[in-house]
Amino acid sequence: MINLVINGLPVAVEEGSTILEAAKYLGFPIPTLCHLEGLSNYGACRLCVVEIGEGPKARLVSSCTYQVEEGLKVRTASARVVKARKMVLELLLASCPQSKVIQDLASAHDVRQQRFRQEHEDCILCGLCIRMCEEQMMAKAIGFRNRGENRSIGTPFDMKSEECRLCGGCMYVCPACQLRCTYMEPEKAICGGCANLSPPCLEKSSFEDMMCYMDPCVACEIRKD
Repeated sequence: MINLVINGLPVAVEEGSTILEAAKYLGFPIPTLCHLEGLSNYGACRLCVVEIGEGPKARLVSSCTYQVEEGLKVRTASARVVKARKMVLELLLASCPQSKVIQDLASAHDVRQQRFRQEHEDCILCGLCIRMCEEQMMAKAIGFRNRGENRSIGTPFDMKSEECRLCGGCMYVCPACQLRCTYMEPEKAICGGCANLSPPCLEKSSFEDMMCYMDPCVACEIRKD
């Protein structure tokens, strides 16, 4: 067993576990987009970032790919982590504002603005469809192509794949394909129709970490009333 501290709580988890697995087992919520049980970890979306270490050596890592270490200190909802997640959600909204999955995540994390150029893409390159096709459907019909801004997902040489069985598994796991948000105005990238309140504890300058991890937060529910 590996001994570590998550949000000030000393815990012991199995060796080889990721921080995400350990946190979920203990009930600490960490948002994810490119992670799905049964598929390999990829760490593409960066929504699952957590803060490890202390002082000037503290850094952000993706919890779905970082394995637990002896004596590791983890914070899943520090002010630094929450700020990073909001930035990631803004970028995701800039790429695919019609994804209801992304819209709901943005609302849940109190994202109220989107400061980047709107792209209106149909893909956020999370790689879920590729891993589903290869690891669950045993087909490997699709994959990543090119690099940088030219990166995309498709079949080799854009030719019809003989390996594809039209099972629909790729569409089933795709956060851009599952549900489409009907609210669509270019100048208002964030729907806000499913808006939730942000944790009031992080709004106080004296707090760097969330005070509780209940869902919904008791303090938020009181403030709502």
